[in-house]
Amino acid sequence: MSVQGFSSRTDRMLDRADAVCLRRGSRLTDLRRQVLGLVLEAGRPVGAYDLLDKLRTGHKTAAPPTVYRALDFLLEEGLVHKVERLSAFVGCLHELCEEDDGCGHDHSGSHTAQFLICSGCGSATEIDDPSIHASLAAAARRAGFKPHKVTVEAEGLCSLCSAATAARPAARAHG
Repeated sequence: MSVQGFSSRTDRMLDRADAVCLRRGSRLTDLRRQVLGLVLEAGRPVGAYDLLDKLRTGHKTAAPPTVYRALDFLLEEGLVHKVERLSAFVGCLHELCEEDDGCGHDHSGSHTAQFLICSGCGSATEIDDPSIHASLAAAARRAGFKPHKVTVEAEGLCSLCSAATAARPAARAHG
């Protein structure tokens, strides 16, 4: 754990976020870094008020505008995504992982957020499937539409929740 209480993986991602901001001429302040770290450490989509509660452990005077300003900055910089369905935030792994760490993201071009949201456990998995982006872009062109931002959200069950659901009837049959 780091001095801020984040895992070494999160610290590496925060350092990468800092470098991304510097390269773009913006600044990842200590407060923004803390909010981003909390989003990354959550391990699932996290709401602004949950972030505020966690932030108040180190910043007693933190108020909702504090968190919302930090989240607005992080959204603008592409370091987090808002999962609209859940009104919650997740770190953008496309921006924060390293190309050589086996993340599976295509770092060569623009990024379109795609999420698989589990209605069982609440997890959200960011995927990076170029065919989804290409298909949506082609449909938009045919309609004469020019999207500014694209986020695809699919709701269902993750593999663990699917397995647990499938196991329940079998357990009752044997009970």
